Amino acid sequence: MTTRGAGAAGHGVSGDLFDPRCPTRQLLDRIGTKWTSMAVKTLADAAPDEVRFAELRRRMPGVSQKMLSVTLRSLTRDGLVSRRVEPAVPPRVFYRLTGLGLSLEVALAGLRTWAEEHMAEIDRANETADQGVDGG
Repeated sequence: MTTRGAGAAGHGVSGDLFDPRCPTRQLLDRIGTKWTSMAVKTLADAAPDEVRFAELRRRMPGVSQKMLSVTLRSLTRDGLVSRRVEPAVPPRVFYRLTGLGLSLEVALAGLRTWAEEHMAEIDRANETADQGVDGG
């Protein structure tokens, strides 16, 4: 791992993605999951409003309660999502993207756009590979 001018806030950090200890790699591992991407997109669509945990789960088909909880805990810990609890029985828990989380949504939106623009090419490459044609 290499760093340059890290400073107190971590600005100017340059990492080595091939080193498992690299902070950038560790962050990319956390934000590169499908559930993180879906949670950020769902919260961005609701911004600036908050979304209750149960509503987030409804809007994210296939996510288990445990996986959503783990994902939101990680996003909250990283400062990408804020969490608010209203005392009730059961407690009402609300989430919203922070400014940092909204900036991540911009990057993820670019990745989604790229995927949509290139999905046909990827599908063709998969079909070719599945037919046993070696392109390399």
